[in-house]
Amino acid sequence: MAKLRVLVKRRKAIRNIRKITRTMELIATAKFKKAMDRASKAAVYTRKIAELAADLSANATNVSHPLLEKRQVVKNSLLLVLCSNRGLCGGYNTAILREANEAITRSRQEGAVFHLELSGKRAIEYYRFRGVDAEHRYTHFEDRATFEQTEELANRYIADYSAGKIDRVEVAYMKFLNAARQAAVVETLLPLSVPAGPAAARTTSVEYEFLPSAKNILEELLPVSFKARLFKCFLDAAVSEQIGRRVAMKAATENAGDIIRLLSQQYNRARQAQITKEIAEVIGGAEALK
Repeated sequence: MAKLRVLVKRRKAIRNIRKITRTMELIATAKFKKAMDRASKAAVYTRKIAELAADLSANATNVSHPLLEKRQVVKNSLLLVLCSNRGLCGGYNTAILREANEAITRSRQEGAVFHLELSGKRAIEYYRFRGVDAEHRYTHFEDRATFEQTEELANRYIADYSAGKIDRVEVAYMKFLNAARQAAVVETLLPLSVPAGPAAARTTSVEYEFLPSAKNILEELLPVSFKARLFKCFLDAAVSEQIGRRVAMKAATENAGDIIRLLSQQYNRARQAQITKEIAEVIGGAEALK
């Protein structure tokens, strides 16, 4: 009887866990759809403004801008790591931290002074445990980062890069490719680079007339392009996090169902054995009375 009680309690507990994981899966699915809509809309804007900035920069050959200036020697390198505030999202944070550690190793091998900034409690706890100091820590972005929030970071990065305080700005995050594929990457956002492919091809066939001047236009356009790219990184990270959580919770729900079926089989066998034993005892007692 004691074994049956244990099986009943375990099955009840796992059923409760399955309800929780199923609910978390549904919540992650709803958040994923909203985050994907934001990321998809921002992707079109970010791509177009990057192409326009590349075209104008290529045509304005006699104009230079600090954000386009690539330093020959990187003396100060900044890495922003985007992780989640909560767990239960599979290997999402692990993959990002792996790429971030490789970027840190490369920067140290170059002999550059390394500046680390962290977004998300998982990244903060990880590097605190490893004894790595971070200059800035952020926990307020969550999965609905606003452009105004990321613009504060972008303005500081632009000012520091233009002043020569930093020579490179990199972001480690989970890049959203499609609903079935995401990739942990480290992207260099500063200096701004001219994208390869169709955008680069157009720069040779399109000529622009700059009014009032190419310098004034680039001074307005290039910072906006950088801010859009940084904001897109946060949006991609939010989408990928919800995908990772949805997949993890779906797997947990399915595993809970398998365990419940196994416990039900064990309970039925134990109950059947107990009933058989009781019947045998009744028959044995009846025979003894004859």
